[in-house]
Amino acid sequence: MPASSGLDLFANPVLTDPYPTYARLRKLGAVVHLDAHAVWAVPRHADVAAVLRDPNTYSSERALALTDEVNEVVLTGSVVASDGAVHARLRRVLSRQLAPRALKSLATGMHEHARALVASLPQGQVFDGVADLAAPFVADTVMRLTGLPEQDRGHVLDLADAVFDVFGPDNARTRAAMPRAEQMFTYLDRVATRQRIAPDSWLGAIHRAADQGEIDETQAVQLMLSYTVAGMDTTILAISTALHLLARHPKQWDLVRNGTVASDAVFAEALRLEAPVQFFGRRTTRDVHVGDTLIPAGDRVLLLYGSAGRDHAKWGPTADNFDVTRPDCRDHLALGLGAHQCAGNHLAAMEFAALLAALTARFPTLSPSPDETPIRRLHNILRGPRSLPLIAA
Repeated sequence: MPASSGLDLFANPVLTDPYPTYARLRKLGAVVHLDAHAVWAVPRHADVAAVLRDPNTYSSERALALTDEVNEVVLTGSVVASDGAVHARLRRVLSRQLAPRALKSLATGMHEHARALVASLPQGQVFDGVADLAAPFVADTVMRLTGLPEQDRGHVLDLADAVFDVFGPDNARTRAAMPRAEQMFTYLDRVATRQRIAPDSWLGAIHRAADQGEIDETQAVQLMLSYTVAGMDTTILAISTALHLLARHPKQWDLVRNGTVASDAVFAEALRLEAPVQFFGRRTTRDVHVGDTLIPAGDRVLLLYGSAGRDHAKWGPTADNFDVTRPDCRDHLALGLGAHQCAGNHLAAMEFAALLAALTARFPTLSPSPDETPIRRLHNILRGPRSLPLIAA
């Protein structure tokens, strides 16, 4: 008999600390039917990786979210919710700006921006690692590159958060987020026009692709979401989580400061331990076995990135520990794998590297505030701090 569970991954206590629940699911089997949401959960690293490597069997079309409404209304036509030739064509347009070679010219300006932001932090006093550092740095970078008005930064951040929240089940969070997610489409349709967006910006490049027939005009706004939504929230959460972990582990902060460990290893280890996106969905195109369980064609499958990153079968007995010297930390699946690996992963790594270089150059120590505790956001699929009181000295 296939393993099944009445666990609700979206209950507030589980969202607050999902890792004990993930451990229970990994013990139950390679795939577990979550009766509360009529979905198969894949909790182990090896099985999540196998699914990601087989997009022909595990389709992203009408599958990423847990409700048909979101899959069909919000995500249809997007690069993340397409497969095969359609996905390749859409991704090519994004990759021109997000490929390492294209991003190389941004490095100098990014480091200058990071140094200026870090220079404004109060030495020896509490600052918020999210509001004062990660959020403005990432949002300023994305707004500048996309060509969106700088004064709209806060509005875009708020709407981007809502787009991710609707990926969950039909719960109160999803329903509350839907109107704001729809506002994001309206905002881009109104603001990111050919008349208002600089031609040499990233959103201007999407208009050029439509003009040249590389994409359909109706796909332009969906592609813009890939820059504005995926490029902001997940990176802000990943960076602030990495800073939180470094602040709690001063010896590892020292390893980074003295050059023993590179920034990409720190970033990878933080992503492994605390994936900013905890899951994405897929739908089977044929009957398929995962472990000893047969999943029928057409069933929804939930890939638990947050669980895969803590799988003891992959990471050993220290799977729940933060260790920037972990030799295989780059094997994490937090940014996907294969055809659907996050297109913006190189940009996110560059942003973190710039901030980390600026912080380690100015401050010998980074620590949590002794008087204030971080506030974790409760979100259907995103994980990370909403506020992060830190002291750098």
